[in-house]
Amino acid sequence: MHELAQELLAGEEAWIVGGAVRDRLLGRELVDLDIACREPKRAARAYARSSGGAPFPLSERHGAWRVALEDGRTVDFTPLPDGIETDLASRDFTINALASPLHGGEPVDPFGGSADLEAGVLRAVSETIFEDDPLRLLRAVRLEDELGFRLDPETERLVRANAHLVTAPAGERILVELRRFSPDGFLRLDELGLLAPLGGTLGRQKRLDACDHPDYPLVVVFDENLRRLPVSNETRRFARTLLTAKPPADDSDRELHRLRRATEPWSLEALEFIGASAFRDAVIAARQNDPAEPLLRGDELDLPAGPEIGRLLEEIAEERAAGTITTREEALEYARRNARTVLEDS
Repeated sequence: MHELAQELLAGEEAWIVGGAVRDRLLGRELVDLDIACREPKRAARAYARSSGGAPFPLSERHGAWRVALEDGRTVDFTPLPDGIETDLASRDFTINALASPLHGGEPVDPFGGSADLEAGVLRAVSETIFEDDPLRLLRAVRLEDELGFRLDPETERLVRANAHLVTAPAGERILVELRRFSPDGFLRLDELGLLAPLGGTLGRQKRLDACDHPDYPLVVVFDENLRRLPVSNETRRFARTLLTAKPPADDSDRELHRLRRATEPWSLEALEFIGASAFRDAVIAARQNDPAEPLLRGDELDLPAGPEIGRLLEEIAEERAAGTITTREEALEYARRNARTVLEDS
């Protein structure tokens, strides 16, 4: 990424800024590149043509552009209207207010970011950083979480003083930050007074790290309030499944089948969420013993089209799981005996 940018911006003033400089100094893998230059739009389009990436405006207000690369990495081009030191003064934390000339040379560090990197300290560039962009409240805690740093006392005071602003950013931006939090990060959000305004609680905090599913911590922390955030339909289904799950009465095949019918493909996550992990091994075994094909299909039943067919097939599947039905003939006989009852119930 670096070499292509050097080629395209040869002879122009351009700086690598922010997280890219920070991560290089920390020895972390470079995932995204942030370049400050005079003409971000032109630079982004040229970079996209040469790299095969997709350019789009990142901020109409500030004139920043992003190029999304096929491997998931991004290159951002931000404007440089008044020189690099003015640019760095507008950034959030000293460890991100670092710049290195794209074409080589001495780095610029007007706020002591290098020293804070060595000390593991997250320090605000100015007292107004959270008023300028309230999303930085979440970013402060996320950077603490990811880097293992700690807010300096004055910056922590500013976070607490501006906690009421945490709901101001667009929901999409808030969600991007929240998805990156570890269990410890959510605990820190609560400690700083940032979690409750977003609708989160730690009533189930002991279950925060029980599953690897990326949306599991969000359901644990936000419960029904997750609907306030612009999550996908898939995430909404996942949350609804966990929030409505009920533990099986016992580990019988019938009870496990009913649990799985209500919660798959997230039965294991649901068990952790409702505190019923004792059934985990039984659910895994039931999955492994799932039959490859159903005993009957709907078009094999001599019934008019309608929801009763699906209900009848569900009953047959449950009886099969419980071991009371094992053959196609037994399934047909069950259907003959119970079709009228199912029809009457509907």
